[in-house]
Amino acid sequence: MRQKSSDRGASRVFRWLSTGAGILILGILAAVTIFLVVRALPAITADPAELAEKISWFPDDSSLIAFVGPMIFGSLLAAALALLIATPLAIGIGLFISHYAPRRLANALGYVVDLLAAIPSVVYGLWGGLVLSPFIQPFWELLGRWLGWIPLFGGAVSPTGRVMATVGVVLGVMILPIITAICREVFLQTPRLHEEAALALGATRWEMIRMAVLPFSRSGIISGAMLGLGRALGETMAVLMILSPGFTYSFQLLVAGKQQTIASNIAAQFPEANQTGVATLIATGLALFVITLAVNMAARAIVARRKDFSGAN
Repeated sequence: MRQKSSDRGASRVFRWLSTGAGILILGILAAVTIFLVVRALPAITADPAELAEKISWFPDDSSLIAFVGPMIFGSLLAAALALLIATPLAIGIGLFISHYAPRRLANALGYVVDLLAAIPSVVYGLWGGLVLSPFIQPFWELLGRWLGWIPLFGGAVSPTGRVMATVGVVLGVMILPIITAICREVFLQTPRLHEEAALALGATRWEMIRMAVLPFSRSGIISGAMLGLGRALGETMAVLMILSPGFTYSFQLLVAGKQQTIASNIAAQFPEANQTGVATLIATGLALFVITLAVNMAARAIVARRKDFSGAN
């Protein structure tokens, strides 16, 4: 009886700690939200003429919404481009590690991919600005010459390579380890009975992957992609060190001075911003916070719609 009482006491303490941890997370989220709203309120309620007068980098004859709109567009464009590049590669690498590579090679490759996540973003920025941009610029030139009739690749190609396309490549490399790690673990969790049943029916290895592994892992792939999307949306230093900024709604990926992201603009303008400028930057940060929160909520809703597979390993 004494042992049962001790177990109940330990269970009760664990339940309190778990409940407290959950409440703490909600409290932190609420505190961040309140902070952003309170500090951004002066800029939100201010007259656009007042903002243009007090802030040197705020455009004349422009409202706060018109100012932050192109940056929201640029943030979404950079993140979508990175996701488009990284997700197919992550799925391919995850499948190779989990179903094709020998055990030793799979372990070594998994460690190498995981190490990419430990590289600081400033290192990615230096690599993208000093190495990748001049290296990949001839390819962008060729792409613009042959596919310039497509709006994405139209316009005068930048001679420096510091364009949104290069940013997309760098961000794709940065989020690749996150998506790959999740895809790899989800692929390994596919019930063995499903795989053996597909092979017993005469399916090839690729047909088994297409019919058993990928359907089972769909929610995990989506979760990994949304996690990578959140990382790409908030990336600061790499974008700041590579992209030639511009405040327009442009899909031209190879032209400099067209797009800008919210995070990199905050990093660029914050050191010399006055009180009104800081409030304006926090208002743009609030917009990024809302976008990131919406992306994560959408990802949770998509994953929750998936029904669990039946069967056992």
